[in-house]
Amino acid sequence: MLLVVDVGNTDIVFGFYEDQTWKAVLRTPTHQPWSANGVVNWIKKEWASKDLGDTLPSLALISSVVPSISPQIQRGLALWLGYSPTLMRPKLYETLAIQVIVPEEIGSDLVANAVYAHENYKSNVLIVDFGTALTFTLVNAEGKMEGVSIAPGLKTAVKSLFSQTAQLPEVPLEMPQFNLGTDTVSAIQAGILWGYVGMVKEMISRVKEDKKGDLKVVATGGLSSILTPLASYFDEVNKLITLEGLRLIAERLKA
Repeated sequence: MLLVVDVGNTDIVFGFYEDQTWKAVLRTPTHQPWSANGVVNWIKKEWASKDLGDTLPSLALISSVVPSISPQIQRGLALWLGYSPTLMRPKLYETLAIQVIVPEEIGSDLVANAVYAHENYKSNVLIVDFGTALTFTLVNAEGKMEGVSIAPGLKTAVKSLFSQTAQLPEVPLEMPQFNLGTDTVSAIQAGILWGYVGMVKEMISRVKEDKKGDLKVVATGGLSSILTPLASYFDEVNKLITLEGLRLIAERLKA
């Protein structure tokens, strides 16, 4: 069994993979008072609740974009597993089948996305990741990451509007029925959600133009299914792309 961990700005996701399937995908909020013992207690409880058996993962890989939490997660998993998990670092990127740009700066989750895209398509691929940030990552047919674009994510935009205004409420992320709202909630939904539909369409259009139409587009992230008008723009929508990329990297390490 493999264990891959995606430490994001909103959630930490633990994926357990065995026999060509995800045995369990566990999720918990990132920002809480983690300690090594706290990680052990949480993972043991979740492991037992999913009835995953007695044999622990033989290899573990961690991707983290939250450096302040990474040591606690790594130490906690080491206590549970009996060995220290591998942490995604620039040195590791040198062993991958893709070429990573600015290894010291790029998020390891975006690297994992690019690995998945290149492994599965072997063509120009734009990965749109709807997370805490909305990211666009382009990897070409040769496996080179050509560039990244980053914007605030949907939840981040809603929270920012709510926190910075006196009378606007925090609203649910649901596509509105009409282009313009008729009350405060639907007006915010129309502005943000239709605005993001336009942003994603424009970015896809620009990158497709750069690649002279030779482009696959895949979407991932927990919010990837909310913007339903974009469905026809994606060749694949898969919320587990980051985990799948980490799995491919972990299997390469194991080999």
